[in-house]
Amino acid sequence: MNMSNTSHKGKVAVVTGASSGIGAAVALALAKAGCHVAATYSGNRDGGEATVHACIAEGVEAIAVKCDISKDIDCVALAKAASDKWGRIDILINNAGTTRFADGKDLDALGAEDFERIFAVNVTGNYQMTRAAADQLRENNGSVVNISSHSGFSGIGSSIAYAASKGALNTLTLSLARSLAPHVRVNAVCPGFVDTDWMASKLDAEALKAFKTKTAAITPLKRIPTAENIAEATLWFALGQVPATGQLLVVDSGTHLTVGDPL
Repeated sequence: MNMSNTSHKGKVAVVTGASSGIGAAVALALAKAGCHVAATYSGNRDGGEATVHACIAEGVEAIAVKCDISKDIDCVALAKAASDKWGRIDILINNAGTTRFADGKDLDALGAEDFERIFAVNVTGNYQMTRAAADQLRENNGSVVNISSHSGFSGIGSSIAYAASKGALNTLTLSLARSLAPHVRVNAVCPGFVDTDWMASKLDAEALKAFKTKTAAITPLKRIPTAENIAEATLWFALGQVPATGQLLVVDSGTHLTVGDPL
């Protein structure tokens, strides 16, 4: 796929949850491809602004927008901000997500409020954001990429509620692919564990390093994907011309092949 700065120059991408990790990597990759970027953050304003500065350094325009995608009013305002500034939206990357770490063997570790919050962001929020941008995406034969998770297939992850939400996001991807065809392609990238700070709130530095080493060791490819790897897969869907829609691409270094006891 041609990702040169000229082939996609002037396209507009909205990337939710772009203040760090996968979202920041995807936003920067899109900027390098020539796209203007609306990057959202929820609580990490410094991270959101850092992402925007990195995108601008690539010669494109970029804005940081505070947005809680669980609130429909925020989704509508974000789509309007991008459309007002650039007159179009070509790409939507639904990356924003949340979790609560909980031992899957302890069924008392999660309550209804945990499920409600996680689903509000990981499922309902992605639906609302896609709906808010749908008209612009249709006009520009656009592309939506949902950042889901291997958890949606395996049931393994930071919590049962998180895994369930990603399973729901996978089926949402299929439904939206039908709803927005033929003008908009909707696909999902489903990472396994990625070398980011996602688990930094649960594990100290030494424990996190040990977990990464262990996780890499059990993958067939003996390494864990980076945020940049996920960004590369995301851009294949977002900017490529292959007529693929309703696809769920697992990027986990083959962890899903270790069926018995992956982690």
